[in-house]
Amino acid sequence: MKFEDIIKNLSSVVALIVVYLISAGMYLSAKGFIIDGNGQIVLAQSAYAQDSVMPRGIPSDLILPEEHVLGKANAPVTIYEYSSFGCSHCADFHLNTLPSIIQKYVESGEVRVVFVPFPIDKASMDAALLAECVAPEQYFAFAEVLFKKQRDWSFAHNPQKVLKQYAALSGVGAEQADKCLHNDDTAQKILENRQNGMTQLGIQGTPSFIVSFDGKRELISGTVSEDYLEDLLTGGIFDDVEDDSAQKKS
Repeated sequence: MKFEDIIKNLSSVVALIVVYLISAGMYLSAKGFIIDGNGQIVLAQSAYAQDSVMPRGIPSDLILPEEHVLGKANAPVTIYEYSSFGCSHCADFHLNTLPSIIQKYVESGEVRVVFVPFPIDKASMDAALLAECVAPEQYFAFAEVLFKKQRDWSFAHNPQKVLKQYAALSGVGAEQADKCLHNDDTAQKILENRQNGMTQLGIQGTPSFIVSFDGKRELISGTVSEDYLEDLLTGGIFDDVEDDSAQKKS
């Protein structure tokens, strides 16, 4: 092969690589991701796992997501859980604290819980997309699997491959899983909820919780213990609801 032909072939390969990188960059950008200086795929506006509790009030007129709900629609208190499947603090809350809250307050009709995916990296974004792919009645069961197996898939060489195996156990075939991982509408919805959480609610990391009751909302950023939530739920919230109801009746 002549030297000129080798140069032409190399030029063609380089051109293809450039086109691929540009296309990949546009695709990732549309989903809210960028490629950082180290070549890693990250969310365009960074978020992080956090472990401090910082309560503060937020506007009560903002529309919050309602896709994934546990509990009765007329429960007087709603806890919105903004959570990343790849966040260890989120896994701790979901596996060790939430079950008790569900047993004591959700099943009694006093509290309902709304889970809002808030991915903090590409792997947790893939997990969120696959979670949307399972049957709605299996969503929370699948979420529990993702949190229980968090270390297995998040530290895997190919997290997406492992996540697809879990999805298969929940009835999502390989072809369907691939479609879900590239579903622009679902990705956009997840990223819109995430972006609104950051810009409108002031959420900067996971886990974060919004406790809504009697027209009031309070944002709690960071890890919360069962005792903390118990104090919050029994230390005035229900009393306030009951007092206001009594005044309206009178």
